[in-house]
Formats: sequence, structure tokens, C-alpha cells
Amino acid sequence: MRALTAFVLAAAVVAAPALCQAAARALALGVLAEDTAFTSPSGATVTGEVIHGAGQGPHPAVLFVHWLGDPKTTNHTEFEPDAIALARKGVTSLLVDTFWARPAWFDTVGKSADADVAQGREQVAQLRRALDLLERQPGVDPARIAYVGHDFGAMFGALLAGVDSRPRVYVLMAGVPTMSQWYLLGKTHPQKDAYVAALDQLDIRGGLRASHAKAFLFQFASRDHYVKPTDAAAFAEAAPLPRGVFTYDADHDLDVPQAHADRLAWLAEQLDPHP
Repeated sequence: MRALTAFVLAAAVVAAPALCQAAARALALGVLAEDTAFTSPSGATVTGEVIHGAGQGPHPAVLFVHWLGDPKTTNHTEFEPDAIALARKGVTSLLVDTFWARPAWFDTVGKSADADVAQGREQVAQLRRALDLLERQPGVDPARIAYVGHDFGAMFGALLAGVDSRPRVYVLMAGVPTMSQWYLLGKTHPQKDAYVAALDQLDIRGGLRASHAKAFLFQFASRDHYVKPTDAAAFAEAAPLPRGVFTYDADHDLDVPQAHADRLAWLAEQLDPHP
């Protein structure tokens, strides 16, 4: 609990983001989007895309956070199909680019625990700034905000859940319960035990246990080489009830029609786009 309290203080958001939002463009039939950028607490620029819900509102809203996988979708565009489908139901979405969208980012982690913890805290602070921006979109209902994250997006979503009460529901896809499992994947470290202990400050299960979100949906893949069934169970079971856990005949990308359909149906039910 002491480590989580320190993390909360380090990740606190104290000011609204500086905003640069481009002119709206047609992303798909009947769907408008805008490229956007905002500053993080450290002064870094975070880029992304706002996809506006159809109609006058009030609009439910979703913050989407991508995976580390196929270079073509290791960025905010991974969730564009979901956001487009939801926009047609009146949901406004913000899709952001993260640290792991940077080329060769994975090669930089797993060396210095201090640097990795500091960057992890900064990433959570950036997600909180993203929520600030999402709440400022026209007609957004702050009482109906969801978070969707895949891979590292799921794990940092778990951290966010412990320090920010604004997302009321979470969809977390193909995550594991400790950050060091992936930061050290395929790597060696001369002081592995000390590194793992230090990285536990990014306490994924602690974040889930501390969450007061209304509901969680977990999605996993049966042919996932990066997430063992035991890790999937440990990740999901840390979240409070109610929670749903579904496993699909898929690889780590979870790019199968049923996973997409279940995610969208669950979000529509939880957010109630047309109350």
C-alpha cells in the first residue's frame, strides 16, 4: 500500500493539457476525426486522434491505448475500427500514442529500474492527461467514460485504474500481472532480482485491487505465446467484481471477429450510448 500511495502522488495530474487539435476530417462515412496533441506533466508532446460521436450528445467516451506488436498498428490506429463503430452509436473516443509506439522502444527498457519506473509513472500521468482532454470534447458525459487497452496498454490501464476514478469500466486485453515479465523478455540482467523488486513499484495487481471501477472485461487468446494461462488468471483475478473473462481462439493480437464483437457489445451495454 505504501508503494501504491507513492505511485499515486508521483502520477498526480495538476494542470490541464496544452492542446493542439487539427481541423475535423472525414475518417469514415458519417464519422469525423481530428488529429490532436497535448503536453504531458514533463512537457513531452503526446499525439493521438479524437473520433467524435455522432449526434448532439451527451456522449459516452472511451480512451483507447494500443499494443506493442505489428509495427503498422503499434500506435493509436490499432483501435480505429472500434472507435468508428462506436462513433456511429454516439460514443466519442480518444486514441493516443504511447512510449512503446517509438521505434526500438523495447530495446531501451530492462536495463535501469529507476529509469523504467520513472518512465512508467510518466506514462500513467500521460494517460491521465489524455482523460483531461477526452472530458473536454464537446458533449462528453464525464460519468460515462471507459478505458480499452491491449498488451502494454492493458497493463498501464491497470495502473491507471488504481489512481484515477474517471474511467468507470475497463476492457483489458492480453496483459500479464508484472511489468518485469515483459521488460526482461529475451534479455539478461546482471542484477535481475533487484531489478524485478524495484519494478514492482509499477504494481499492476495493486492498481487493479485499488480500483473502484464499475466493471471489467478481460480478453485473452488461447494461442498467445506471451501470456500464459496462469498469468492471465493472476491478472484478471486481481480486479474487483464484477468482471468478465473471455478467451478466444486467437494469437496475441486478438484480431478475431468474436473478440471485436464482444468488446463492442459490452461497451455499448456499459456506456448506454442512447439512454
